[in-house]
Amino acid sequence: MKLHEYQAKELIKSFGVPIQEGTAVSTVEEALEAAKTLYEGGPDGNFFVVKAQIHAGGRGKGTIKETGSHGVVVVKGLDGVEKAAKDILGGTLVTVQNEATGGSTVRKILIAQDMYYPGPSDRKEYYISIMLDRETGRDVIIASSEGGMNIEEVAEKTPEKIVKEWVDPAVGLQSFQVRKIAFGLGFTGAAFKNATKFIANLYKAYKGLDADMLEINPMFKSADDKVLAVDCKMSIDSNALYRHKDVAAMRDITEEDPLEVEASEHHLNYIKLDGNVGCMVNGAGLAMATMDMIKLSGGEPANFLDVGGNASAETVEEGFRIILKDPHVKAILVNIFGGIVRCDRVANGVVEAYKNIGEIKVPIIVRLQGTNAEEAAKIIDESGLKVVSAITLEDAAAKVKGALA
Repeated sequence: MKLHEYQAKELIKSFGVPIQEGTAVSTVEEALEAAKTLYEGGPDGNFFVVKAQIHAGGRGKGTIKETGSHGVVVVKGLDGVEKAAKDILGGTLVTVQNEATGGSTVRKILIAQDMYYPGPSDRKEYYISIMLDRETGRDVIIASSEGGMNIEEVAEKTPEKIVKEWVDPAVGLQSFQVRKIAFGLGFTGAAFKNATKFIANLYKAYKGLDADMLEINPMFKSADDKVLAVDCKMSIDSNALYRHKDVAAMRDITEEDPLEVEASEHHLNYIKLDGNVGCMVNGAGLAMATMDMIKLSGGEPANFLDVGGNASAETVEEGFRIILKDPHVKAILVNIFGGIVRCDRVANGVVEAYKNIGEIKVPIIVRLQGTNAEEAAKIIDESGLKVVSAITLEDAAAKVKGALA
């Protein structure tokens, strides 16, 4: 589950990670009130950072379609806050990460303090992230002295500026590792002490929240040697949300694909893709193999849909309804292995779903193998419906190819 910046910041703050203070608002009036309380001396003469809150990255370089404003702007005083709020709220923000879908509507903005205040020492931006390295089975902390930039670009052009530290989950992050990262980034003096605290507490937040990715870009060293999170991107392991009811309540379904939201309500694992062949499968491994098969047949998978091991007529019908809402789907492939669930039960579910939904204008190829597979094929073939049964993967691929011709 993805979180907005303001949500992620509040969560890591609860673990002792210093953040750029700010308030998330939904209206221009709320933005002005937030600005009035952000600085002790009041808003006059102070600078503010106004940030669009969407799940896509690249907001600073992104553009609001309707006004031309960027998704992140620095403004001065209440007049600046008011103008920025009017320019951004309700607009469609297009970034490199969401341009394919036409952008995202901005429903909230974050009114935050400007951290680039003058002082006796240099200010600097850093990068740090934590995620699971699946090759080693360990968490990896990736950090760089080149913050505010795309980490892939840094890795390509100046890989020597990237520091990596792997953490054994059985032991946890050790103090010497924290110091090694801070030294590797070039911190010294008071900033070094603050950086070590920041890194240690950030890892505690990562583990304590069951995050599968936590990224701070930039991690900022202020003029007075404070180290804090100016931005925060975090996603939570959805399988662990039962342990975090407060975090689960932060889910923003307006930022998610409507079909994926609908599927989750029916306990279906659905991910929308850009292809033309809808697929309904039980089991993630079989789903991946089915998607490969679709590509080999000359098509492109339109979705990943796992109906689970106990597929019923109801789940099959709902799966069909969701797949058919995608206008790009030109054929549907149902590929079920009957281990826990009987194939004849799934076949009856397909037939019932077809009748309940009404006329389905795209070809449906059904491959059912496993328990009662022969009975299932007979049910499909004798249904009188425009449903084609297949026995082998090759047979199914050939029939998908024929349906697309």
